[in-house]
Amino acid sequence: MLILTIKKQWFDMIAVGVKKEEYRDIKPYYTSRFTSIGLLDKTSRPTNTSVWIMFRNGYSKSSPTLKALCRLDVKQGNTTWGAEPDTTYYTLKIEETENDRKGE
Repeated sequence: MLILTIKKQWFDMIAVGVKKEEYRDIKPYYTSRFTSIGLLDKTSRPTNTSVWIMFRNGYSKSSPTLKALCRLDVKQGNTTWGAEPDTTYYTLKIEETENDRKGE
């Protein structure tokens, strides 16, 4: 499972269901990681596949974590959710979190 580090502000917003997207720069580092888990095809296009990703608030193994089912898109992000204006990102669209499933 891919583990991505995330700041507390964004982690908390995802955990309560307010923030529905997480942004990553379009760089070879993320291209290779998203390709390896099937979110990008070999030509670096989004695959419309959903996968579980672990978000970690901090770098310690004991830092709080959250699992989210995500699909990848490439687009400009929402500035209220941390995106820079007029910047295109790998956008992880959060479809559900592990917390959403606890009542099932």
